[in-house]
Amino acid sequence: MDLLLIRHAQPDWAPDGIARNDPELTDLGRSQAERLGRLAADWEEVREILVSPMVRARQTAEPLGKALGIEPTVEPWLAEIANPDSWEGSPVDEVDRMLERIRLRSVDAMWDGLPGGETFRDFHRRIAGGLERSLAERAITRLAEEHPQLWSVADNEARLVIVAHGGTNAVLLGVLLGLEAVPWEWDRFLWQHTSVAVVTTHRVAGGRAFGLRSFGDVSHLTTDMITR
Repeated sequence: MDLLLIRHAQPDWAPDGIARNDPELTDLGRSQAERLGRLAADWEEVREILVSPMVRARQTAEPLGKALGIEPTVEPWLAEIANPDSWEGSPVDEVDRMLERIRLRSVDAMWDGLPGGETFRDFHRRIAGGLERSLAERAITRLAEEHPQLWSVADNEARLVIVAHGGTNAVLLGVLLGLEAVPWEWDRFLWQHTSVAVVTTHRVAGGRAFGLRSFGDVSHLTTDMITR
C-alpha cells in the first residue's frame, strides 16, 4: 500500500500586496502543476486522488486527474489550518509581522494556533481523525489497540494520492510514522511546491507498518521552478 502525499503548487498569496486566505495558483504554480501531471502519467496502480477543498490544492490536482484518468475527490478534512478571517484583504506586511511574533511564543501558546484562527489542537485532531476514517473506508485499520503503529491492509497493491498542504501533509506523515505531535509540524517536514512524498507499508510483527520511502521529490521541475 502506497500513499503519495503532494503539496500544492505555488499560490498567489498576496496579489498587489493584499493577503488572501484561499488564493489561486500563480502562473508559475500552474506550470508546476502541469509538470507534476506529466510525471504522474507514469504512476501505476493509482486507485484514487483525494484533494483538499482549497483552491490551490484543487487546481494542482486537475492535471493529475487528467493524466491518470481519475476524478479527484474533495475531502474537507484535508484543508490547511484555518487562518483568521481578518487576514483576508489585510496588507501582507502586517500578516508577516504577526507571523514572526507568533513564532516566538511558548510551546503551550503555540498549541492555541493563530488568534482568531483554528487552534493547532483542533487542526491535528481534524487531520488525524480524517486520516483514520479515510483509511478505514478502504479497509486499512489499526491491528491492535496496544500496538497503534501496526495496521491491517486489505489491498497492499493499491496506491492513493493525496494533494494537500505543508501543514496537512506534515501531520499526516507524523500520524502514519507514529511521531509525537508538535505545534510546529510545518518546520519538521519542509515541503516545496508540488513536492512528492511516498509512504509505503512493510510487513512486520503480523501486520503492516508505514515507512517513508521518499520525501521532497521535485524531479519533475527545473531548478528555476522550485519554490517553497
